Amino acid sequence: MTKEDFNFYLPEELIAQDPLEDRSSSRLLVLDKETGELEHKVFKDIIDYLKEGDCLVINNTKVIPARLIGEREGSGAKVELLLLKRQENDVWETLVKPGKKAKTGDRISFGDGLLVGEIIKVVDEGNRLVKFYYEGIFEEILDKLGQMPLPPYITHQLKDKNRYQTVYAKHEGSAAAPTAGLHFTKELLEQIAAKEVTIANVTLHVGLGTFRPVKVENIKEHHMHSEFYHIEEEEAEKINNTKKNGGRIICVGTTSCRTVESAAGEDGMVKPGSGNTEIFIYPGYKFKVLDALITNFHLPESTLIMLVSALAGREHVLQAYDAAVKERYRFFSFGDAMLIV
Repeated sequence: MTKEDFNFYLPEELIAQDPLEDRSSSRLLVLDKETGELEHKVFKDIIDYLKEGDCLVINNTKVIPARLIGEREGSGAKVELLLLKRQENDVWETLVKPGKKAKTGDRISFGDGLLVGEIIKVVDEGNRLVKFYYEGIFEEILDKLGQMPLPPYITHQLKDKNRYQTVYAKHEGSAAAPTAGLHFTKELLEQIAAKEVTIANVTLHVGLGTFRPVKVENIKEHHMHSEFYHIEEEEAEKINNTKKNGGRIICVGTTSCRTVESAAGEDGMVKPGSGNTEIFIYPGYKFKVLDALITNFHLPESTLIMLVSALAGREHVLQAYDAAVKERYRFFSFGDAMLIV
């Protein structure tokens, strides 16, 4: 199976640059994974597809303002730094631009010295480990100096930082939003809960590897980036009890899907706890937990379109994407949504 098998034509003007005023007024394409049949709806109609006894799994990670602009000490040259993953308290794996000039021992000053980063090591993919020096609380300084790390295909400035967060974002640590969750409002979640649908929280801190292109022709040779996840015992029980009682597990986004599939045993029961996952889901994968998926429209040849193809079949997914292009759906992070049932 090659990456070309997951290519499709996408006009550039269909890449959503701004979030909608009302989160839940996005469009919703409903795909029947067995028949390939499509329905065109509005996102708030999602409630009509959820039944009493189902479990909706959401990823409550919170995006940190991970993009920092600073100056190299000595030369004053501009440096952009992206926080990818915390290694220990003040040491982060980062992406530094321009990268070739970023050498071990270099120091970068942010906010006139409010925060100083020292490159201590070069690691995989040319990323850098950076140790930070500051006075006070790191998160508060980051909130003051950092910008939201919007994906490279979004060129517009984001007016409100909160629009790149879900309404249920809680645990800080992501370099990108779990974007399928951006469509939910608090009111819609309350209506879903009132319908006797269980809502389970999991945490997976999204890394920028999410956007890393597949470079190998044979997709089985692609190596996934590692991401940290955590599932509380109570939340695992919600998922497992739903399974035992014959309800469906409906994951909000590929990150929630990858979390529950990583934490599940062969019996389909989810184990609580923390870990790092490199799970790569592509056609041929047998889902242990997930029954249905709420997701956005993904990039051609990406690991994410491979994941949805594992659930609904490559042909069904590509036909659905073609229909979405014809109907002028909005694509990617701030775009419209898809429900695969």
